[in-house]
Amino acid sequence: MEPSSYGLWFLVVVNSAVFIIFAFSFFRPTTRRDWRSFGVFSAFLVALFTEMYGFPLTIYFLSGWLQTNYPQTDWLAHDSGHLLEMLFGWKSNPHFGPFHFLSFLFIGGGFVLLAAAWRVLHRSQQVGVLAQDGPYRRLRHPQYVGFVMVLIGFLFQWPTMLTLAMLPVLLVMYWRLALREEREIEAEFGDTYRHYAARVPRFVPRLQDLAKNTTLKADHVSAKHDLKEADDQPISDRGANG
Repeated sequence: MEPSSYGLWFLVVVNSAVFIIFAFSFFRPTTRRDWRSFGVFSAFLVALFTEMYGFPLTIYFLSGWLQTNYPQTDWLAHDSGHLLEMLFGWKSNPHFGPFHFLSFLFIGGGFVLLAAAWRVLHRSQQVGVLAQDGPYRRLRHPQYVGFVMVLIGFLFQWPTMLTLAMLPVLLVMYWRLALREEREIEAEFGDTYRHYAARVPRFVPRLQDLAKNTTLKADHVSAKHDLKEADDQPISDRGANG
């Protein structure tokens, strides 16, 4: 192994701390169950960055199979940790591979969803109303969906045995947290929440809602274009058209 390929524990600490602190700013755990879920999420990130920069446990564990089936690959080189690119025969720099770009879409989309949901939730909590705007118009729990998108994105980029094993544990924890929150919110807002829950799905947006939103955006753009054309039209022409 090249000396610089792994053993970069400073990067393990820095990357883990940055993502954990960022996640904490959105999640803000309060109960023991919250802290337990956040602890597993944090452990996922630590395990991920430990294998990414510290010690490639998955590569070592699978080294016999990998070396037998892919003898031309240097599995101790750092780029080989992008397992999906390697296994599917990507020949160029794995940072420009399809799974790496897919991971950026999931991670970036997850953080955008987290930020958008947090703004709406924070504003609603300040005035004591049920959050129903922004991402909450399509999902009852957009923050949990955002967290899961980030986790899946990291798995596309750098899959490991530990993080693959931890993902279903996190999914179950988020599901249980969502159910508990729904009971608490229903007790606080009553029929307002029950009507909201009846029309808004928990985790996966309805396709017809997404299609309707796309149509509304297209109609809005078309209306703005027509208005601009009307503003650009000479006054004499407008009069001639009635």
